[in-house]
Amino acid sequence: MRKPKAAAIMAGLVVAAVSVLGLTVPAWAVPPPSLGSSYVLDRADVLTTAQEAEVQSRLVRLADQTGLDMWVVYVDEFSEPTAAEDWANETANRNNLGPHQYLLAVSVDGRAFYLSGDVDDGALTAQQLTEIEQDLIQPALSAGDYAGAADAAATGITTAARGAQPAPPPTPAGSGPDIALIALVVFLVLALGGGLLWLWVRRRRAAPSSAPAGGESLEDLERRAGTALVATDDAVKTSEQELGFARAQFGDAAAAPYAEVLVQAKADLDRAFTIAQQLDDDVPETEEHRRAGYVEILRLCATADEALDAKAAAFDQLRALESDAPAAVERVRERHGAAGAALDGAARELASLRERYADDALASVADNPAQARARLDLAAEQLSIAERAIAAGSSGEAAVAIRAAEAAVAQAEGLEKAIPSLGADVATAERRAFDLVAEIEGDLAAAAALPDADARVAGAIATTRTQLEAGRAALTPPRTAPLRALAALEQGNTAIDAVLRAAHDEAERRRRAQSQLDTVLVQARAQVSATEDFISARRGAIGATARTRLAEAGAALVQAEQLRAADPAAALASAQRAADLAGRAASLAQNDVSAFGGGRVGGGGSGGDVMGAILGGIAVNAILGGGGRSRGGFGGGGMGGLGGMLGGMGGVGGSRSAGVRSGGARGRTGGLSSGGSRGRRGGGRF
Repeated sequence: MRKPKAAAIMAGLVVAAVSVLGLTVPAWAVPPPSLGSSYVLDRADVLTTAQEAEVQSRLVRLADQTGLDMWVVYVDEFSEPTAAEDWANETANRNNLGPHQYLLAVSVDGRAFYLSGDVDDGALTAQQLTEIEQDLIQPALSAGDYAGAADAAATGITTAARGAQPAPPPTPAGSGPDIALIALVVFLVLALGGGLLWLWVRRRRAAPSSAPAGGESLEDLERRAGTALVATDDAVKTSEQELGFARAQFGDAAAAPYAEVLVQAKADLDRAFTIAQQLDDDVPETEEHRRAGYVEILRLCATADEALDAKAAAFDQLRALESDAPAAVERVRERHGAAGAALDGAARELASLRERYADDALASVADNPAQARARLDLAAEQLSIAERAIAAGSSGEAAVAIRAAEAAVAQAEGLEKAIPSLGADVATAERRAFDLVAEIEGDLAAAAALPDADARVAGAIATTRTQLEAGRAALTPPRTAPLRALAALEQGNTAIDAVLRAAHDEAERRRRAQSQLDTVLVQARAQVSATEDFISARRGAIGATARTRLAEAGAALVQAEQLRAADPAAALASAQRAADLAGRAASLAQNDVSAFGGGRVGGGGSGGDVMGAILGGIAVNAILGGGGRSRGGFGGGGMGGLGGMLGGMGGVGGSRSAGVRSGGARGRTGGLSSGGSRGRRGGGRF
């Protein structure tokens, strides 16, 4: 959703005129915001629509070329905190940026900036970040080239990541004031007068929060609700116009998901207007009733706005692809060739794993080579479609096909990488299982020496021995089942631990829980990771129940990691629950896939294997991932993030599945922040 062009132009004239006439414009103090899926957040409106799309495209290339992500945020003033370094680091921490992710924060009115990065575990040192700031970013900002500052930072990060020293960019020529332009601005503003100033105030008060501040008066709440209604109504009307642009540019199939969201946004807005009318009629309401009504209006307007926001960045990416379609085709072909070359190696590694491990240990990757081949075939077909569209001058159709090819190649890469990842997890589980066998044997000896007046110890010993034998059987060559062995051994260990916990003091119980926790966490991580990979590559066939169980498993695993130091016993329970939920999710997901399409999925085939595309959640010619909304709207790079027709595909280069991997980072691959230090001294003024 984008702001009406006329309002944006007039507001710009007001600001320019105020600057010329020497008046003071109050800056917008902005606390650390939430970042969307777009790499650009322009709260200060210093970029044009075209510039915002160019910066987004440049940062996407940075990620593709280096594996490093960078977000850039422009605001009027930093607040909560006010120091540039603290504000940038707080924004990075609140958004869970990882060690290979960077944030350039720019205060336009405050004329301050800071490049935030993890100097302990990141790819760049504190010295490199400082050099990029001083040699590249500051000159561009001093010249008023805000888009150039982001490009310079990306260039510096790329150069530093490759081991070279960044070179300062040339100083832009002609940066002095244009007297004729200033005179024109002053003339127009004086002619428009108070009406223009009203538009500026209206922009100033746009986009209210969805919840009232503590202690807010009823009058203030009423004013905010009225402002929200006007802003959201304008946004919905503008989005209706932009929907027509999207259909003309990319086709009905690509625009269909946004049309559905727009219908829901209209329904939320209609409900908000109904409440406003009820509060404004002749029937008096209590203060409590009125307050609740205004809060509901704010919530409905925020919901409508956020629903449109959630469908934003993909159109920006499509337009970036459209503007550089031939080069984009070549980039995808290079990735396609590399993935094809790696596929044979992945297939050989899977064959080697099958000689060592039982089928149930490898179930989550059993058909990965066939699925990867199907995705590569699909990508090749889409690249051919893109090339034909380019030759025919249909750049919009080419962009959609390139995006589909990118997604297919990314899934093929993920399917290939899942094989060695599972192999490493299973090998670790096997080592831990042998360690657990020795631990249980020691526990049995210790339990045998305990008093047993009520025969509880004897019952626990019998149960543990049964599970111990089952675990040993699963570890017997030639083909072992380490995860199955861990599950059996864990049950036995739990039974004997119940007796030992009752017989030992709190310190001993804590020590044993910590020891047991390491084993269970290995099992839980492996199970969650394997199930996440399985669901991610077959999302088109997998329903909500399996995804819900995986999400619960991921949350339990995170809780276990957080509690492991303070309360190992509680962490152990969470880890056990995570492993159990992930196992159930895997079983449900495999059942969904087995029932999908009558079981006719996988393998290569003519036509790019449409069933394989559907299984992978790839909607050909409508590959539009979720995400935030840039400020410019549909028409110039502002509408985006439309989801694919058949399910939640993430952005190019990764997927956002229901599971959670510990130690991850925000961004293209999702997950958790890995922490690290962002305490470098740097930044500066311009």
